[in-house]
Amino acid sequence: MIKLSINGIEVEVEQGTTLLEAAKFLGINIPTLCYNDGLSPYGACRLCVVEIRDGTASKMVSSCTYPATEGLKVFTHTESVLKARKMVIELHLATCPGSKIIQDLASKHGVRQVRFKQEYEDCINCGLCVRICEEQMMAKAIGFVGRGDKRHITTPFDIKSDVCRLCGGCMYICPACQLRCHGPNVQEEGAICNACLNLEPPCVDYFDDQMCYMDPCVVCEQAADRIPKSER
Repeated sequence: MIKLSINGIEVEVEQGTTLLEAAKFLGINIPTLCYNDGLSPYGACRLCVVEIRDGTASKMVSSCTYPATEGLKVFTHTESVLKARKMVIELHLATCPGSKIIQDLASKHGVRQVRFKQEYEDCINCGLCVRICEEQMMAKAIGFVGRGDKRHITTPFDIKSDVCRLCGGCMYICPACQLRCHGPNVQEEGAICNACLNLEPPCVDYFDDQMCYMDPCVVCEQAADRIPKSER
């Protein structure tokens, strides 16, 4: 067994446990986009970053791929971590503003603007579709080709795959395929939907160098209950 601390809480986990799994064991929510419990970790979206410290040195790592090690000190909601996550959400919004999943993440994490040019590429290269096709459907009908900004997902040789069973698993799991709602007052051309923006949390912003990691936050829920539905 391995002993480490997460947000100052001591925890003991088995060898091979990732930081994301250890945090889940404690009930600490870490947002993810390319992670799925039934698939191998990939670490592509970088949304699950956490801060690990060794003395005065610290660095950001993806919690879904980083293994728990003896004596490690992990912080999941420091100011720098939340800033990095918001930047990642902005980048994903610029790439795929039509995704409801990414729009919901933006709302939940208080992203109010996108400083990057909208590309409308409709793919964030999270690899979920590739992994579900290979690991769950045992087909390997699609995969990544190219590198850098030319990296994309396609069938071998860009021709119709003879092993694809048209199961729809790739579309089911793809965050870009979950189209955002088009309710009232939605800005069609804007990167941020603005239809479901959360209220500003009324609780204390942070404690020392660590932001609140309660999810859901009891104080926030109580404050929301006191606001008439017509004003939300």
